Amino acid sequence: MSVKNKTYWEVCIEINPLCADIVCDIFQTEFECEGIVTAEETYKNLELVKSTENTLKAYIVADNVNFDEIQSLFKSKKQYLTDNKIYDFDLGSWDITIKKQEIEDWSKKWKEHWKPTKISNKIVICPTWETYNKNDDEIIVNIDPGNAFGTGTHSTTQLCVRACEKYMDKNSITADIGTGSGILAICARKLGAKEVNAVDTDETVIETASNNAKINNETAITFNTASSEILKNNTYDFVFTNILHNVLAQIMPDLKRIMKKGAKIVLSGILEGKEDVVLKAIEENKLKILEQMKDKEWIAFVVQKED
Repeated sequence: MSVKNKTYWEVCIEINPLCADIVCDIFQTEFECEGIVTAEETYKNLELVKSTENTLKAYIVADNVNFDEIQSLFKSKKQYLTDNKIYDFDLGSWDITIKKQEIEDWSKKWKEHWKPTKISNKIVICPTWETYNKNDDEIIVNIDPGNAFGTGTHSTTQLCVRACEKYMDKNSITADIGTGSGILAICARKLGAKEVNAVDTDETVIETASNNAKINNETAITFNTASSEILKNNTYDFVFTNILHNVLAQIMPDLKRIMKKGAKIVLSGILEGKEDVVLKAIEENKLKILEQMKDKEWIAFVVQKED
């Protein structure tokens, strides 16, 4: 987006970091955002040395913004989440401040905070606008997330990649359910998957995911706008699912159906305290747990289909 004749507003909202994705979704749905920063992070030698993770900043393109309308919108959204007990943790204050910024390309400004990050033993996620001198045993995955979830910095993504390194066999036929930016599909190919079928219910992310695959010269990935049901006529050796715990439980029978005998699946996106919902679904579908993984407040299960 060109910055010519554009006015930018920086909207700061105080949150619990656990609900950053929720608030990002609201901004992306309701406003024309040039970029969203969930935390101002400073890295040194790939180690995080500073983070103001309780503040989310969104850069809105508009001639004017109405503070009262924005405040009212987020107040009503927060009240709905609270009243319906959708999350059992404190969402934070959601207090908002707004200030006008000088004409500046905020699509570049927010990118300043995202640097190359090593997310597993082998994989380094490198933004397309950064350079990184890799070690001999490292694999570089270049990502431009656009409007899709999946920069590689989130624990749920990192758990998936670590599970892939450990459990996915070479030349596996792989599925990625809820592909977002395509990062997991690309990582699977880099780690030896023969081919990947990636789907997402959000049609707006498919172009982003496809572009990221091209950036990484990965042609053996197909992207479709669909849920796991579209894959029911195919079976896979390895499956990624990085989505909410209640959705995981709901689609577990579909996930089992697309798994070959002996296939493995990584179930990620599970907030600590919500794992019982997924464990019940795993048990009901007679899947074997190979490992429970944890990073910060997030949990992932690696399970196998035996029958």
